[in-house]
Amino acid sequence: MEFAHTSVLLKETIDGLHIRPDGIYVDGTLGGGGHAYEVCRRLSKNGRFVGIDQDEAAIDAAGRRLAEFEEQVDIVRSNYCEMTQVMKELGIQKVDGIVLDLGVSSYQLDEPERGFTYREDVPLDMRMDRRQPQTARDIVNEYSEMELYRMIRDYGEDKFAKNIAKHIVAARAAKPIETTLELSEIVKAAIPMKFRAVGGHPAKRTFQAIRIELNRELEVLKNSLDDMIELLNSGGRICIITFHSLEDRIVKNIFRTNENPCTCPSDFPVCVCGKKPKGRVVTRKPVLPSEEELLTNSRAKSAKLRIFEKGEV
Repeated sequence: MEFAHTSVLLKETIDGLHIRPDGIYVDGTLGGGGHAYEVCRRLSKNGRFVGIDQDEAAIDAAGRRLAEFEEQVDIVRSNYCEMTQVMKELGIQKVDGIVLDLGVSSYQLDEPERGFTYREDVPLDMRMDRRQPQTARDIVNEYSEMELYRMIRDYGEDKFAKNIAKHIVAARAAKPIETTLELSEIVKAAIPMKFRAVGGHPAKRTFQAIRIELNRELEVLKNSLDDMIELLNSGGRICIITFHSLEDRIVKNIFRTNENPCTCPSDFPVCVCGKKPKGRVVTRKPVLPSEEELLTNSRAKSAKLRIFEKGEV
């Protein structure tokens, strides 16, 4: 199956980067290269682009899509949390812009063998990086009931988390849960009938929670943002597209802290902590998809774009 993914908030992200033709830009979630292609189109021969992704299929697809810019492009298979190290290995000290699109690609969702789907009967997998040994099957069969409950409650924000965890533990006592359809049916049985038709597929939130837990998505984001802001040149921008309220909250709070890092009590007349702002939040409210985009790409529905600009170094 071809790696297909429609880039969300594409124009808004490219406009938000304020691309300099001779600048250095990084896409930490390269995917099929949609945002990357538009960045590269705007670079001169002196510009440079680095694409990072942990998914082998994405690396191959983006490599083909960006082939015409080969002399300016470096593509690295890694997690964006390793961005500083990747730049160091490429001899790059600072960059002028960074893009993160935190959504799961259409390819990953639609390719059954990747095990993200709750609509077909395939082995539970959900790994973004298939070099990783742990899979969704391991989480479903090895986590305690309390761990499952915590994960589904926090990452899936499902009000039936406790009952879903209980049903999973009861089902696996008879036999290991091996496939996506098995898990989907277990989750469905844990949700009262009158709620099953509300808010999409009944297993959607549980599958989302497992995917986030398995790939450490929130942990990686939270632990990487400060380093990425540090990597920017003065005037450089970082554009982040989120699809989940917890992701968006992390980005919003870290951007705000970098704009106003002062930890002095509010009643102090002057700052004495000595912490200086790293830049400014460009988007006071997140940028949302246009009505036109929502009509052509249903997966843009929950997307939010936030932008931060680095100040004087």
